[in-house]
Amino acid sequence: MISYDLKGKTALVTGGASGIGFATARMLATFGATVAVNFLHDDPRGPEAVDRLVGDGGKAIMAPGSVGDAAEVEAMVHKAVADLGRLDLLVNNAGTPGTRRKINPPELDLITEELWSQLLAVNLLGVFRCAKAAAPALKQAGGAIVNTASIAGLGRAGSSLAYSATKAGVVSLTQNLARALAPEVRVNAIAPGAVDSSWMVEWTNEERQSSIEHALLKRRCQPEDLAEVIVFLGFGAAMVTGQTVTVDGGLTL
Repeated sequence: MISYDLKGKTALVTGGASGIGFATARMLATFGATVAVNFLHDDPRGPEAVDRLVGDGGKAIMAPGSVGDAAEVEAMVHKAVADLGRLDLLVNNAGTPGTRRKINPPELDLITEELWSQLLAVNLLGVFRCAKAAAPALKQAGGAIVNTASIAGLGRAGSSLAYSATKAGVVSLTQNLARALAPEVRVNAIAPGAVDSSWMVEWTNEERQSSIEHALLKRRCQPEDLAEVIVFLGFGAAMVTGQTVTVDGGLTL
């Protein structure tokens, strides 16, 4: 793993209380960055995550708020930037599948207006809202944005066709935000494959085993595997922008 000296640097990680978000926040804090951890107001894992980071010797603050709420997310980002003093990296990781089980493409009756609204608000509009609110601070710092997309946004079937559509939107939005915020801010995304983390979709053991067998590297991604690439795109990769990096152990191959 590449090591970075991030003392004096700051980051805001949305959906930072668990999974990829927490692994990223922990890695950033380990390298010396001060991290604002975003989570839903009623999620007890948020304060616990910050306590764990601080307990391990890192610098972290709480940034509660829903990225799916336009007014709330703007206030959350602005307060986080004020509390941090600057912003070098925004990790747009918060997202939701909106379902407890996979909805196969033919099951159109299960794709409701409510599901569309929730997924669009959180997975797509949330990314734009956070980026827009953070843009002035990121430009001033010459910072970066890393969005969490998915292989579901690159033509693979995800938890639902609506989820896949929102993640395809994140891929497109990443390219256009890179255009919008250049040259001061780089904007990239990761596209995870099968990841062992806390997630609402309840995959069967057969589905998990299949994802291992079909991956060239013969294992499922761990949150730390994604965190490593996020940190690289955030603080390395000086000439990389507008790109979506697939991190799936060769599953899509």
